[in-house]
Amino acid sequence: MADSDSSQDAQASRIVMYESDWCGFCRAARRLLKSKGWAYESRMVDGNAPLRAEMQERTGRTSVPQIFFGDRHIGGFDDIAALESDDELDDAYASIK
Repeated sequence: MADSDSSQDAQASRIVMYESDWCGFCRAARRLLKSKGWAYESRMVDGNAPLRAEMQERTGRTSVPQIFFGDRHIGGFDDIAALESDDELDDAYASIK
């Protein structure tokens, strides 16, 4: 694997989004992350009960999307949109450990 591939994989694992194909808020979250140029790891919960259970355990929520920056649970689309509106999303991204 080339170094650029390794760095992109490492960057993608810094953002994790539990999502679904049919979810409009998931599409909106994907657009926002893409507009920032940020790669992310997609975890599709459609038809995957164990993965949906993992998401619910980690977040206490049942809705998608659920977005993590590193170990920090950011929330859903409304949450990242609010951070973006308040000019705080870039800082949240910069603080990923």
